[in-house]
Amino acid sequence: MGNLLEIFTASILNHNIALTYILGMCPLIAISTNIKNARGMGLAVIFVVTLTAIINYPIYLLLQATDATEISLLIFIITIAATVQFLETFLEKFIPSLYNAFGIYLPLITVNCVVLAVSLFFVNRDYNFVETVSFSFGSAVGWFVAIVLLAAIREKIERQSNIPKGLAGKAITFIILGILSLAFIGFTGLASI
Repeated sequence: MGNLLEIFTASILNHNIALTYILGMCPLIAISTNIKNARGMGLAVIFVVTLTAIINYPIYLLLQATDATEISLLIFIITIAATVQFLETFLEKFIPSLYNAFGIYLPLITVNCVVLAVSLFFVNRDYNFVETVSFSFGSAVGWFVAIVLLAAIREKIERQSNIPKGLAGKAITFIILGILSLAFIGFTGLASI
């Protein structure tokens, strides 16, 4: 149990997939313009990352048993695409405002490197099923924390600061991400995975 908690904690803090490994930057920057959209995208990523890792784990074991691990990357991508398609259809039908807010970025979860990276990381780290679930959920929560923090800071700066013209928009976003990354790297040593 201690190892699972350590994997979960490390994947949120000092091994944060967005702020330490710098993965998933396109939707992180594009959707973090307000907290509501950031929260929605973060929840979608939590769902997709966790579900695809849970599905990909037994698939990888089957590929390993049949000595066909060479095609694991292709199979992982197909699983991710199917999961995102399901989520897209669900949101379009039941939460159209969130679906419209995501725009092009929802289908782009399919090619978001965070989703694929989590599946590749559990393979490379030889995690068992429970460790995979802990790691994938923790990584997704870490990405959620990163996008919500970034959105909150961007909203606050937009309302209360006079940012020089040259730093407005994406430039200040990259500076904020750099500072957040330094802060999260400060958790190094807390837990390892």
